[in-house]
Formats: sequence, C-alpha cells, structure tokens
Amino acid sequence: MGVVRYLSDKLVNLVANLGTERDKASGSVYAPVILTDEQLVNAYRGAWLPRKIVDIPALDGTRRWRAWQADKGQIEKIEAEEARLDLRAKVKQALTRARLFGGSAIFIGTGETNTSLPLNPDRIQAGGLKYLAMMNRRQLSPTEIEQDPQSERFGKPKAYRLADSQLEIHPSRLVIFSGAEHPDPDLAPANIFGWGDSVLQALFEAIKQSDGTMANVASLVFEAKVDVIRIPDFMSSLQDDGYRKQVLERITLAATAKGINGTLLLDKEEDYETKTASFGTLPDIIDRFLQAVSGAADIPATRLLGQSPSGLNSTGEADLRNYYDRIQALQELDITPALKLLDDCLIRSALGSRPAQIHYVWNPLWQPTAKERSEISKQTAETIKILGETKLWHEDALSKAATTLLVEQSVLPGLEAAVAEFGSELPDEEEWGVEPARGNASISDAAPRPLYVQRKVTNGAEILAWAKAQGFEATVPTDDLHVTIAYSKQALDWMKVSGDWGSRQDGGLTVAPGGARLVERLGSEGAVVLLFNSSDLAWRHMQIREAGASWDYEEYQPHVTITYAAGDLDLSKVEPYRGKIEFGPEIFEDLNS
Repeated sequence: MGVVRYLSDKLVNLVANLGTERDKASGSVYAPVILTDEQLVNAYRGAWLPRKIVDIPALDGTRRWRAWQADKGQIEKIEAEEARLDLRAKVKQALTRARLFGGSAIFIGTGETNTSLPLNPDRIQAGGLKYLAMMNRRQLSPTEIEQDPQSERFGKPKAYRLADSQLEIHPSRLVIFSGAEHPDPDLAPANIFGWGDSVLQALFEAIKQSDGTMANVASLVFEAKVDVIRIPDFMSSLQDDGYRKQVLERITLAATAKGINGTLLLDKEEDYETKTASFGTLPDIIDRFLQAVSGAADIPATRLLGQSPSGLNSTGEADLRNYYDRIQALQELDITPALKLLDDCLIRSALGSRPAQIHYVWNPLWQPTAKERSEISKQTAETIKILGETKLWHEDALSKAATTLLVEQSVLPGLEAAVAEFGSELPDEEEWGVEPARGNASISDAAPRPLYVQRKVTNGAEILAWAKAQGFEATVPTDDLHVTIAYSKQALDWMKVSGDWGSRQDGGLTVAPGGARLVERLGSEGAVVLLFNSSDLAWRHMQIREAGASWDYEEYQPHVTITYAAGDLDLSKVEPYRGKIEFGPEIFEDLNS
C-alpha cells in the first residue's frame, strides 16, 4: 500500500535538508481580531494612543469646516441654521463614534411621525428642520440587506429599527457614517451587521505592543541600579533562623551607614558590586514602535505625537501635506456624500428654497504664514491691476469680482461693507485736493532719503495696566508705545510708497484679540517686547520694501516694546497681553529724526 504525500514547497531536497516543514513562517495565519464594545470603550478611555487615533482625523475633518458659496445674506442664514442645529459639533461626534465603534448616525428631525417613509427634502419649508439627534451603532439595528441590484441601496440595509422599540427609520432620514469598511458585508459578524469595523481593530496589536514596550521600560527604571553583595556560605547558612535575622539586620545597618556617610562596611571575605542598566538604545526602540503605530494609523508622528520633525533639514511639511490630502479625501468621499440630503434640507430650512447655484467648499487645513499671506495679498493686488489694464472686461464687472476676491482672501476684509456704504468709484483728483498731473511730468520726483515708518498705540493705558499686573515695575511711557513697520537705512523716494489698504477710514488699524502672543527679550539694550501677528502689518512692511526700503533682518515680526528695565523678572511666568491692540495712522519720518 503506497503513501501519498502532498508537498507544498516548490523545491524538495532531502540531502540538503530542504523541503516542507522547515519554514517557521509557514505556520503563520491571520486570525480574526474580535473586540467587544466594552474593550473599545476601555481602550478609548484608558489609553492615550487609541484615543488620539480615533479623535484626530475626526477633529481635523471638521475643525476648519466649510465655506458656503452664495450671496452674503444667504451665507449668513445658512451658517445661522448650522449653528442653531449644532451641525458641526454633531458631525465631529458622529465621526468619532463611527471610528471607535464602526458606525454612527445623525437622525434628521423634521417633525414627521411616520419615519419609515423616505424623507422628501422638497417638503421642507423655512424652519422645517427641527433638530438633529446623534445615534450610536447599538441604538440602530439594520433590518435586511437590499438584494435588488437595480436599487440604489443594493447591498445596504433597507431600513433601521430603533433599539428596544418597533420604530422603523428609513435610511434617507439618517446621516450614516461607518468606521473601517468591511470588505464583504455578507461575512460581517452579527454585532456589526450593516455597519463597519472599528478603526482600532486592525491597529490593536501595534498599539498593545507599543504600550507594552513603554510599560516594560517604565518598570526597568526601578531596576536601573542593583547592589550585589557576595557572602561566603550564604545559602547553606540561611537554614539557621538566627543567621537569617542577623544577616538582615547587618545588611540594613550597612545600607544605613552608606546612606549617611557613603561608606559601606563589609567583611574582608565579602564582595560588593553594583549593576546598572543601560538605557542608551531604549529611546530608539520606543520610537520604532510609535512609528509603527503612526504608520498603521496613517497619521504622521508630528501630528499624532505632537513632536517636532527629526532628521537633518527635516520640517515635517511633506508628511503633514500628505496627511491633509488624506483628510481632504475623507471630507470629499465620505462626509460630503453622507451630508448631501441633510444639506438640501438645511438650505431649504434656512432660505425657504433650494437655489441650484449654492454649494460649498471645504476650507483648507494648511494655513499660510504671515509672510506667505502678505505675498499672496501682493500677488492678488497685482493680478487685479494687470486685469484692469487689459480692458478685457467692463469696469463694473471687474470691480465686483475684485471686491469679492479681496474679501474672500482677507486682503481687505471690510471692503465689501465699505463699497456698499461709499460706492466703488474713486473721486476725481480735485476732490482729493490733488493738482491733476499735466503733460508727461513725473508725479514722484522727491529726493530719496532714509525712512522710518511707525504706528503709535492708542490704547496704551490698557497694555501698561496689563504690564503692571504682570510684575513690570518700570515701563516705557504711554506715548512711546508703537510698532515699527519699516526701518530703511537705504534712501528711497517716499512718494513711491503707495497707500495702505489695511487702514480704516480714520487711518487707524486694529489687531484683533487673541492669536499667537509672546513676551520675550529682544536686542542688546534689554528691551522686553510683546510679539504678535498681523497680516496687515506684514503685508504693509513687504509693500514698503518693494518700493525700495532696506531691512536689516531676515524676517519681519510685529512687536511693541514694553520696558527696557525688566530686571530679574521671569518672563516664562508672564501671561501675554491678549486683548485688542489699537494703532493710530502711519507716521513717516526721516530715519535721522
């Protein structure tokens, strides 16, 4: 009787000891990872890594929200309706629970009692959207899967039933979010039927390995130093109870003496040794496990761990841009389709109708720096100027488009209201009190000279009151509080510097409360300054430099000098001034004055 043997290896050589049952990896299989809701809740509540993996994409997907494209009045009504329904917070909450549990939904409340019928947005009148209710996956049970391939819901549940009740809800009345999509709904476990998997399910082993490594390293700290004392015939002598007691007392006294005077007293035949653990490679090991978790979660370490980029010339910008592109894909492929029907109802509830041209775009997550914003503003102004010179469009049409562009890019946020109040046409030169130019004479023929441009602080009393409260005993006088805009040692024609578009009608400028504020020492004269950001000042600084002004530093950072005599005051304990800063008109002065 012959024996049939099935060989899975392509090459079998008994002499070279090659063949089946030699590769240890051949016994590896992928087993299902089953996580109960209780385990998911415990991981989310008790460990920081799972919580951040769940929270960060949901937060980033909604933190910049969206910008409606419509008339100003329509936008205000739609945004007011979003605020009334708390839509933004509910979408973030729904995304978080969907990522944690595998699914969630937002119920669209219209006041209709028969929720088993499809929701018809055409029936929504002004104020017809009553409320939005968050529902977890456990609160909604799918009925049966649609098997008709001609149905738009093929492969999805026909309806959902509210837990502990017979209330049936049509899917059109729900904004449904799923977690990690299950590859085959027919093979899905009963507890996630009609939903998805938790995003933690595929990451759970990587997270546990990282947390386990951190826990082992933490326990190793307690074993960093171990004292070893060798005593002759120690083990055999331990059989005597009296000897054990004497040894313990003796070691205790020796340790006490060492703690008092650093001297350890031992018998001549005894030996003492200290063993220390090395931690040199442990940070690299921890980083590798955390990087594995970061890669598995598809969140860059700079965002997941809140750490600075590492490596020569590394900024982390590429990683963040790739991650933001992924969040944009989440917004466009998941959130937008899920909100489509709700948005139709939202617009009708806000406006009473659904204008076809109204739509929205997601605000970008990547935010330009103050320098980049100033450059964009300058390029925008130059583009408008070039378009105007081409004469391809009617002046009124170009003026309206330019006004919208300048307002949307925050180059001149108050321009739209100013145009509505004063009109868009410029007055004649005589109305400005300017003598019209005659012939080909140059308008600007002033002699070049060095330039200093500043703005005086007009609410200096508030700022100095803050400074006194923070412990600054001596401050600069109120009249000396100012911000420097330009400091040009190089001579230039002042008349080539155009007007400042960011100023109010009275020539002043307001820096809004909040934002990045720091109190630091600056320069060699002991100056302590309040640093703040202002795109208007940064843009104006670049505008003056474009006109020929010099600048002695790499960057421009707006600041107001508070004192030159801070003494030993610890600036790290100073809370920066966070109120608004009011500035008067620009003052052009000769640098020598």
